[in-house]
Amino acid sequence: MNGPSGAFVQGAEAYGRFLEVFIDGHWWVVGDALENIGKTTKRLGANAYPYLYGGSAGGNLRGNSPQVSGYAAPSKEVKSRFDS
Repeated sequence: MNGPSGAFVQGAEAYGRFLEVFIDGHWWVVGDALENIGKTTKRLGANAYPYLYGGSAGGNLRGNSPQVSGYAAPSKEVKSRFDS
């Protein structure tokens, strides 16, 4: 015999330990899922509505052209590269 407690008490203790692990695991899984959903929602919102998250509408699109940004200026005509 393991101790003065009977089978009912030992069964209740085992069930309590199982329930504790079960509930704690579910809280962790649900909390992790909600955190990831929140981060994804914020990322999607920042992409869809940049002016709400500190950006400006269309501000990320300016300067992509070499003529506008000044980077990657061509050294010769593009047509001459393909002429043989």
